[in-house]
Amino acid sequence: MIRFYFHPTPNPAKVALFLEETGLPYEIVSVDTAKGEQHLPAFRAINPNGKVPAIVDTEGPGGGEARVFDSTAILLYLAEKTGRFGGDPKDRPELLSWLLFLASGLGPFSGQAVHFQHAAPEGLGYAVNRYRREAERHYQVLDDLLATRPYVTGADYTIADMSAWGWIGRASRVLKGEDDPLARFPHIKRWFAEIDARPAAARAREVGKDHTFKASGDEASRRALFPSNYPPAAE
Repeated sequence: MIRFYFHPTPNPAKVALFLEETGLPYEIVSVDTAKGEQHLPAFRAINPNGKVPAIVDTEGPGGGEARVFDSTAILLYLAEKTGRFGGDPKDRPELLSWLLFLASGLGPFSGQAVHFQHAAPEGLGYAVNRYRREAERHYQVLDDLLATRPYVTGADYTIADMSAWGWIGRASRVLKGEDDPLARFPHIKRWFAEIDARPAAARAREVGKDHTFKASGDEASRRALFPSNYPPAAE
């Protein structure tokens, strides 16, 4: 059994897609980040960085429990555990390269673009411009790649596609104000439509829908979500 620590955001969505594609048995453990549950000691024991997603595999290496945190690490771990969606061994260098591109580039810059366009105070035009343009640049890199191949690593649908799907699904928030945010990126648009039409993707989008998560926007949620913006609490 996989215990899947989840909040309905792009990085957990990637893991949900893998779990639904493979049919691995799992249970959802909701982590309401707007309430600050990611900072509780019980969750920090699983991910010391206090971020979702994370998993605990009750049948890890050697038969004991194994924790894994960070969406890219989880996808790699589960692909190796199941022998699925890791791609052709000859494409391993491409898989690792594009997974790290997504983990260190497209994902974080998309997240910052969302933050500064939707959550940050007004008057931060430099930051909005910086992260929006960098997110667009990463989109263009991915679009250029997908002009040459059907999937991120080549001929096979892999965890790299699942990883990209998680964030591209939020294109309307990353590219705020565009009626058709993928119109400028036709190869991403073709690829995303194919991935998003998979039955497992439809099931992944439903994960966690039976739980009501707190909406962000008030002061308490801002302190929970962005604690480094605030001075440490007095001892």
